[in-house]
Amino acid sequence: MIIVMENGYATKAGGLPAAGGRGNEAFGELMVRDLVPMIDASYRTLADRDHRAIAGLSMGAGQAMQVGLDNLDLFASIGAFSGAGRNLDPKTSFGGVLADSATANQRIKLLWIGCGTEDRLFASGKALHESLSAAGIRHVWFEGAGSHEWQVWRRHLHELAQHLFGE
Repeated sequence: MIIVMENGYATKAGGLPAAGGRGNEAFGELMVRDLVPMIDASYRTLADRDHRAIAGLSMGAGQAMQVGLDNLDLFASIGAFSGAGRNLDPKTSFGGVLADSATANQRIKLLWIGCGTEDRLFASGKALHESLSAAGIRHVWFEGAGSHEWQVWRRHLHELAQHLFGE
């Protein structure tokens, strides 16, 4: 397993965030066009979607969901730690990739979502879990004690790894 931690920020050409943006507008493009090919060229990877996952925490959870679901040809598994649940509609969010549950379940090997029960994002994470369940999207929901912090995310990584490599 190779874990790569990027800081989540990448702006479009010109170097300034888009109006109202957070400075991460080009992050998905950076991941797909630059980072994944660089990792595959630099390390002995199994360079196919079935052996590649994307995960993130907090803001990165939303980015992992967006980049992963937009690029299911590159990523078979997606993990979201303490984020990614705000206003998600499985029928329309992420370009509608989850609208057809049978197709989504066939294409996504693992969709793993976790959040600490004391996290300010817990309610939105739980709502995401419930909306995915109602839509028939196969996923793993993990909740445990803790808030928006590293101790929780360490447990999340451990639990995600069990699903990625334990089967």
